[in-house]
Amino acid sequence: MDDIRISPPLPPTPRLPSASNAPAQKTARDFEAVFIGQMTQLMFESVEPGEFSGGHGEQMFRGVLAEKLGGAIAERGGIGLAPKVLEQIIKLQGGNQ
Repeated sequence: MDDIRISPPLPPTPRLPSASNAPAQKTARDFEAVFIGQMTQLMFESVEPGEFSGGHGEQMFRGVLAEKLGGAIAERGGIGLAPKVLEQIIKLQGGNQ
């Protein structure tokens, strides 16, 4: 039987660099927020309505909720997508990080 190996914890999600790339940082963070919002929307669509669902009113505003959740998650560190997007933006602009 194989031994179970415990791997060390993952490093914390890297923060965006605080250089003078403020517009690119905002774009990267906004991209991450939209991505997370889209993923949240897909998750909401897969949930069956239960006894406590809000009915038609909830369905109307579910997209807004997903968008706001995506923004809130991205503002609090996100899922690590924004730093990678920022790297690519800077690379495409011909700069160094």
